[in-house]
Amino acid sequence: MKSLQIAATGMSAQQMRVDTIANNLANMSTTGYNARRADFADLHYQQFARAGSIAASDGTILPTGVQVGLGVRPTSVSMQIEQGSSNFTGGDLDIAIEGRGYLEVTLPDGQAAFTRDGALQRTGDGLIVTSDGFEVTPGIVIPNDARAISINAQGEVYGYFAGQVQPQLLGQFTLASFANEKGLEAIGSNLFIETEASGAAAVAAPGMDGLGTLRQGYLEESSVDPVREMTELVKAQRGYELNAKIITAADQMMAATTQVR
Repeated sequence: MKSLQIAATGMSAQQMRVDTIANNLANMSTTGYNARRADFADLHYQQFARAGSIAASDGTILPTGVQVGLGVRPTSVSMQIEQGSSNFTGGDLDIAIEGRGYLEVTLPDGQAAFTRDGALQRTGDGLIVTSDGFEVTPGIVIPNDARAISINAQGEVYGYFAGQVQPQLLGQFTLASFANEKGLEAIGSNLFIETEASGAAAVAAPGMDGLGTLRQGYLEESSVDPVREMTELVKAQRGYELNAKIITAADQMMAATTQVR
């Protein structure tokens, strides 16, 4: 009885859907987080009678045939590219990316990673880093005697010093874009690395080549919609329950078969 295996694939699929929703809701307060969506496709089909085959000696052709599906399988858990709202923080090193693009950071092993989390910090030497201490590329150092800093929409970082009227340019942030952002591999801590599916990073100044701009004193909130996620959770729960009922019904049918005398 194939219904047992078919329903089992359905329960497994709905479980993955619930896991994805749970991760979205867990990250509803994560800076720059984009919601994920689980996608599915039907499995192979068993052909009992192929459509278009000859069914009789007089040349009668089957119009539809007999195909029995064997269940469902996950195809992807993809990131939904959506701009989160900007939340005012007032921090001089908090920046929100308004539009396309990722900040590039350097991991301890020298590998490049990318993030939309603009909650930046600086080390004791003045180097601008992420909240996990990874250097933001290109390395920009804020001198200890800087009274204040300013970051404009094009990513230029200016420092204000005592006794100087004009600010001093300390460096400029760059942004990276990808042909297929959904192909990026998430490695945790709001970081992504490029893959063959995403394509190589195209780096340019903010506001150039279709990239977004920066907004100092703001952070991008998560794009998770709690109402939508709860609606999807209810649908996934109902789907899981229905597949479980199919297993129960199939088990009862098999029990009835074994009782036949």
